[in-house]
Amino acid sequence: MAVPKKKTSKSKRNMRRSHDALTGTQAQECGNCGELKRPHHICGSCGHYGDREVLDTAEIL
Repeated sequence: MAVPKKKTSKSKRNMRRSHDALTGTQAQECGNCGELKRPHHICGSCGHYGDREVLDTAEIL
């Protein structure tokens, strides 16, 4: 059975995990209204996804 010969130091462990840090979400400009939105999501202000209107914002208000 494989057993480590020595304890992994905190420095080595943290260097191995250095690429696991969370990054902030990127925002894109909506092609219809120009508001910032998350990529691959419906625009919250106008209800468009890509070139088509998916959500009628008049019904929500």
